[in-house]
Amino acid sequence: MAKIFQVSARAGMARVVEPIARGLLRRGVSPNAVTVAGTVGVLIGAIGFGARGHLVAGALIVTVFALTDLLDGTMARMRGGSSKFGAFLDSSMDRIADGAIFGAVTYWLASQGDSWGVAAALICLVLGQIVSYVKARAEGLGLTCNVGLAERTERLIIVGIGGLLSAVVDWGLTAALWVLAVLSLVTVGQRIAHVYRQAQRAELDVDA
Repeated sequence: MAKIFQVSARAGMARVVEPIARGLLRRGVSPNAVTVAGTVGVLIGAIGFGARGHLVAGALIVTVFALTDLLDGTMARMRGGSSKFGAFLDSSMDRIADGAIFGAVTYWLASQGDSWGVAAALICLVLGQIVSYVKARAEGLGLTCNVGLAERTERLIIVGIGGLLSAVVDWGLTAALWVLAVLSLVTVGQRIAHVYRQAQRAELDVDA
């Protein structure tokens, strides 16, 4: 059910993103430029607003600029596929943006004396990096790893919802982070299991 929701949501986003992507390409804007601009926007939202306690504004800014992750990929596909450097740049910028988001959240929660929130934010930061690393390592071995409940888009959405909830209830952000921590842990397990099954099948094929 979760995967069906993900596919439906992304299909809906594609209908919005594709016209924008075509317009930018016609104006000579490259996917790499969009990638860098999106990361700069996320840094501004996270560090300039979120870390200072402006959680709603920070969440909105981060969400808007995080959508460039879909935009640059769409632009690359329209140009015939992403270049090796483009794929490298995109992954690198994603890690920088994720670090800024969870670093800013951790800083703010620590300043408020919310030890439970700090713990959840740090767990999310570590597990988020592991989720991404497992996929990158699997693909480096020639395997696939496009599985899991909490991929990057879902992680950012949950954090954004937490930021918005913080305007309603004090524990909104902390609760969202703990939900994300659990989902991220499940995702790590799902990806490791998925890669294990592929590796086992590959070994059986070699022995056959």
